[in-house]
Amino acid sequence: MLPKIIKPNRLKLGDTIGVIAPSSALPEHVLNRALSNLEKLGFKLQEGKHIRAMRGYLAGTEQERLEDLHHMFADPKVQGIWCLRGGYGAARLLPEVDFKLIKKNPKVFIGYSDITALHVAIAEKTGLVTFHGPVGTSDFNDYTGMHVKNVLMNPTAPYKIELSAENLKKEGNLFQTEVITAGKARGKLIGGNLSLLSSAAGTPFAVKSFAGKMVFMEDIDERPYRVDRMLTQLLQSSDLKKAAGIALGIFDGCNPNKDENSLSLIECFKDRLGNLGIPVIYGLSFGHIGHQFTLPVGIEAELNTDTKTLTFLESAVQ
Repeated sequence: MLPKIIKPNRLKLGDTIGVIAPSSALPEHVLNRALSNLEKLGFKLQEGKHIRAMRGYLAGTEQERLEDLHHMFADPKVQGIWCLRGGYGAARLLPEVDFKLIKKNPKVFIGYSDITALHVAIAEKTGLVTFHGPVGTSDFNDYTGMHVKNVLMNPTAPYKIELSAENLKKEGNLFQTEVITAGKARGKLIGGNLSLLSSAAGTPFAVKSFAGKMVFMEDIDERPYRVDRMLTQLLQSSDLKKAAGIALGIFDGCNPNKDENSLSLIECFKDRLGNLGIPVIYGLSFGHIGHQFTLPVGIEAELNTDTKTLTFLESAVQ
């Protein structure tokens, strides 16, 4: 049985945000830009002790990254926690994460991509609503910034998410929406990066059940056969077929190679997800893109493929 949902306190201008790097390392100039981005949102920053650590493709050792994560949840002066980037490495932390500490000290926790590993595990182990949204290195343009503030600081319900006009202007076919199966559906939001969701299959940190949930997925730079393989793994290892609906973000860079004998990405989605009998849509404005909205993991939401919208039916913060 899943734990009861816990909503963190909303953020306010001037709040102290703990910044951490639980996955990959950042070059100094990228790190400085990320810190500047978060300061411009109106927050004070408390840097994790090890955010400049590097160990190959990791932002330090497991012990260092865990220390920063645990410290930020434990510190009463920190109102929220922002991940500086994704990359790789968050899943390696999960066996040693102190979920009791997190449940005892609920606060806003935000990031995406590799941070999916932490979002899913925290949701399953504690019930805390966390936020699949921009990392520190993201582009905090008007669309991205508006949704961050509206979800984390000025919540309203219901809150309807429209497509980004800037994304629709892009010429690439992967930035256009496509209804795979029409309909309306509602359920609690769960999901994140497809690579992380599929790689968690068979571990204690996978989504325990997709049944009745509003599932969201995104990825980047994966050819269609790899997307097919990851979806197939989820379909065979979980009850994804029983989801209420599936919202797919923008899978930038996921076209087949030129002259490759391949299904298109949309054909892949139609093949793997189009026969489930549930609403499925591709191309909502989230993922590894410049203009993205923030998704609270754990709250009730409604998908409408006719209007191409996702509506949050309750606020994610208190």
